[in-house]
Amino acid sequence: MPLPDQPSPMLDLKAFLPYRLSNLAERISQALSTIYAQQYDLTIAQWRVLAWLQQAQPLTAKRICQLTDMDKARVSRAVAQLVERRLIQRQRDAVDQRTLWLTLTVEGSDLLASAIPRALAWESELIANLSPAEYRELFRLLAKVEAGLTQDSPIDGDI
Repeated sequence: MPLPDQPSPMLDLKAFLPYRLSNLAERISQALSTIYAQQYDLTIAQWRVLAWLQQAQPLTAKRICQLTDMDKARVSRAVAQLVERRLIQRQRDAVDQRTLWLTLTVEGSDLLASAIPRALAWESELIANLSPAEYRELFRLLAKVEAGLTQDSPIDGDI
């Protein structure tokens, strides 16, 4: 706690990494979402569910929550909407009837076959001012920052 005669520390958000990364991620997500909202009638949550199922299926809704860092209600809504649109399907586990496995339908795979190239083209435009080496370095640095989240916090309880 600062002493009464000392000024309070100031936080420069432009130089505060958590703010910069959060703001950038939100801006990128919103900009990309216009493509799949306008052209494919998908929300951000629906897109993330489909994208993860394309990458690793079958998955449970619980696992999608973990992979996307979205809350259970948001994933449940997205899954229900995607099932209604017949883009994904649910199947009960043969052993544990409480478990529902999610997989893409043919229609879901077809939609992604169209949407993924558009998303990749958009990403290419976004990073056009980076060299290939800078792009690789960006991912290397992001991995280092992410690794810092998995380690014990360097900050002790003295604040």
